Amino acid sequence: MRKLPLMLAASLFVLTSPAQSTHRQDGEARLARAVEGRVAGEPVDCIQLHQVRSSTIIDNEAILFDAGATIYVNRPRAGRESLDHWDTLLTRPFGSRLCSIDVVRLLDATSRMETGTVFLGEFVPYTRKRSGR
Repeated sequence: MRKLPLMLAASLFVLTSPAQSTHRQDGEARLARAVEGRVAGEPVDCIQLHQVRSSTIIDNEAILFDAGATIYVNRPRAGRESLDHWDTLLTRPFGSRLCSIDVVRLLDATSRMETGTVFLGEFVPYTRKRSGR
Protein backbone atom coordinates (compact mmCIF):
# COMPACT_ATOMS: atom_id res chain seq x y z
CA MET A 1 0.00 0.00 0.00
CA ARG A 2 2.92 2.37 0.66
CA LYS A 3 4.15 1.94 -2.89
CA LEU A 4 0.97 3.39 -4.38
CA PRO A 5 1.72 7.07 -3.47
CA LEU A 6 5.28 6.65 -4.71
CA MET A 7 4.08 5.18 -8.03
CA LEU A 8 1.53 7.98 -8.43
CA ALA A 9 4.18 10.63 -7.81
CA ALA A 10 6.56 8.98 -10.31
CA SER A 11 3.88 8.72 -12.99
CA LEU A 12 2.89 12.35 -12.45
CA PHE A 13 6.51 13.39 -12.95
CA VAL A 14 6.73 11.37 -16.17
CA LEU A 15 3.49 12.86 -17.47
CA THR A 16 4.55 16.46 -16.82
CA SER A 17 8.09 16.18 -18.23
CA PRO A 18 7.10 16.17 -21.94
CA ALA A 19 4.80 19.14 -21.36
CA GLN A 20 7.66 21.13 -19.83
CA SER A 21 10.01 20.40 -22.74
CA THR A 22 7.27 21.27 -25.25
CA HIS A 23 6.63 24.54 -23.39
CA ARG A 24 10.35 25.36 -23.63
CA GLN A 25 10.39 24.56 -27.36
CA ASP A 26 7.40 26.87 -27.84
CA GLY A 27 9.29 29.66 -26.07
CA GLU A 28 12.36 29.11 -28.25
CA ALA A 29 10.19 29.19 -31.39
CA ARG A 30 8.49 32.43 -30.26
CA LEU A 31 11.87 33.98 -29.54
CA ALA A 32 13.20 32.94 -32.96
CA ARG A 33 10.17 34.54 -34.66
CA ALA A 34 10.63 37.75 -32.66
CA VAL A 35 14.23 38.22 -33.84
CA GLU A 36 13.74 36.81 -37.35
CA GLY A 37 15.56 38.92 -39.95
CA ARG A 38 17.83 40.42 -37.31
CA VAL A 39 21.48 39.90 -36.43
CA ALA A 40 22.75 39.47 -32.87
CA GLY A 41 25.36 41.94 -31.66
CA GLU A 42 27.77 41.84 -28.74
CA PRO A 43 26.00 41.53 -25.38
CA VAL A 44 25.85 44.65 -23.21
CA ASP A 45 25.44 44.95 -19.45
CA CYS A 46 22.92 47.83 -19.48
CA ILE A 47 20.28 49.45 -21.66
CA GLN A 48 18.89 52.98 -21.50
CA LEU A 49 15.29 52.85 -20.28
CA HIS A 50 14.27 56.01 -22.13
CA GLN A 51 14.96 54.16 -25.41
CA VAL A 52 12.70 51.21 -24.56
CA ARG A 53 9.26 51.42 -26.17
CA SER A 54 7.85 48.19 -24.80
CA SER A 55 8.75 44.84 -23.29
CA THR A 56 7.52 41.34 -24.05
CA ILE A 57 7.88 38.22 -21.94
CA ILE A 58 8.59 34.94 -23.70
CA ASP A 59 7.35 32.18 -21.36
CA ASN A 60 10.15 30.46 -19.42
CA GLU A 61 12.71 31.89 -21.82
CA ALA A 62 13.48 35.60 -22.11
CA ILE A 63 12.37 39.21 -21.89
CA LEU A 64 12.43 41.33 -25.07
CA PHE A 65 12.98 45.07 -24.81
CA ASP A 66 11.94 46.93 -27.98
CA ALA A 67 14.12 50.02 -28.46
CA GLY A 68 12.98 50.89 -31.99
CA ALA A 69 15.64 49.73 -34.43
CA THR A 70 17.08 47.37 -31.81
CA ILE A 71 15.47 44.57 -29.84
CA TYR A 72 17.36 43.60 -26.71
CA VAL A 73 16.95 39.99 -25.57
CA ASN A 74 17.59 39.24 -21.93
CA ARG A 75 17.78 35.62 -20.77
CA PRO A 76 17.70 35.90 -16.99
CA ARG A 77 20.48 34.24 -14.98
CA ALA A 78 17.95 32.90 -12.49
CA GLY A 79 14.17 32.70 -12.17
CA ARG A 80 13.58 32.15 -15.88
CA GLU A 81 10.95 29.50 -15.10
CA SER A 82 8.80 32.27 -13.55
CA LEU A 83 8.46 34.15 -16.83
CA ASP A 84 4.85 34.17 -18.04
CA HIS A 85 3.55 36.33 -20.89
CA TRP A 86 0.50 37.28 -18.78
CA ASP A 87 2.69 38.90 -16.14
CA THR A 88 3.79 42.52 -15.80
CA LEU A 89 7.41 43.51 -15.14
CA LEU A 90 8.13 45.61 -12.07
CA THR A 91 11.57 47.17 -12.26
CA ARG A 92 13.25 49.45 -9.75
CA PRO A 93 16.41 50.57 -11.53
CA PHE A 94 18.97 52.85 -9.99
CA GLY A 95 19.18 55.73 -12.44
CA SER A 96 18.07 55.66 -16.08
CA ARG A 97 19.48 52.27 -17.01
CA LEU A 98 18.39 48.67 -16.57
CA CYS A 99 21.41 46.44 -15.98
CA SER A 100 22.36 42.79 -15.78
CA ILE A 101 22.74 43.08 -12.01
CA ASP A 102 19.12 44.21 -11.56
CA VAL A 103 16.32 42.10 -10.15
CA VAL A 104 12.87 42.24 -11.75
CA ARG A 105 9.68 41.26 -9.97
CA LEU A 106 6.81 39.70 -11.90
CA LEU A 107 3.21 40.62 -11.11
CA ASP A 108 0.02 38.94 -12.26
CA ALA A 109 -1.65 41.48 -14.54
CA THR A 110 -5.10 40.86 -13.06
CA SER A 111 -4.60 40.32 -9.34
CA ARG A 112 -1.38 42.37 -9.01
CA MET A 113 0.02 39.54 -6.86
CA GLU A 114 3.73 38.82 -7.15
CA THR A 115 4.31 35.64 -9.19
CA GLY A 116 8.08 35.49 -9.26
CA THR A 117 11.44 37.20 -9.42
CA VAL A 118 14.11 37.07 -12.10
CA PHE A 119 17.77 38.06 -11.97
CA LEU A 120 18.64 39.66 -15.29
CA GLY A 121 21.49 38.53 -17.50
CA GLU A 122 23.26 40.37 -20.31
CA PHE A 123 21.24 42.15 -22.98
CA VAL A 124 21.86 40.88 -26.51
CA PRO A 125 21.03 43.52 -29.15
CA TYR A 126 19.36 42.34 -32.36
CA THR A 127 19.30 44.75 -35.31
CA ARG A 128 17.92 44.37 -38.83
CA LYS A 129 20.22 42.98 -41.48
CA ARG A 130 21.48 45.66 -43.80
CA SER A 131 20.81 44.96 -47.46
CA GLY A 132 24.09 45.16 -49.35
CA ARG A 133 24.28 46.92 -52.70
